[in-house]
Amino acid sequence: MSEVRKRLRAAIDQHRRAVVARQAAVDAASDDYERFLSTVATPVVQMLANILRAEGFPFTVYTPKGGLRLVSSKSGDDYIEFSLDTSLAHPTVLLNTSRTRGRRLVRAERPLRDGAAITELTEEDVLSGLLDEIAPLAER
Repeated sequence: MSEVRKRLRAAIDQHRRAVVARQAAVDAASDDYERFLSTVATPVVQMLANILRAEGFPFTVYTPKGGLRLVSSKSGDDYIEFSLDTSLAHPTVLLNTSRTRGRRLVRAERPLRDGAAITELTEEDVLSGLLDEIAPLAER
């Protein structure tokens, strides 16, 4: 009986430590993500939006707290959005894309760069991700 009690207490303590460590990792990732948005992603997205407008494709940049969205001025349902997924083992920056096709709404989600830590993401990663996703939105 005492051995079972020891093992139970050890399991509970281990779980508590894992929860605290996970929360610390999520908090650090959130800070890294905010820094990534402000110093890396937002300047690239704003530059791309300016170039798109100059080429005749009206897009607007929205920067709500904790997010970044490039939206077609023709349809608010056509956009590319950055988000942070903390549900994975390693928090990941995602690109969420929404497109209208007639009356249908098509949504997709993918990592900005597979396996990359938030602090490793570069302007080139942002630009490559956007260019992969922008063509179907800009052709309308």
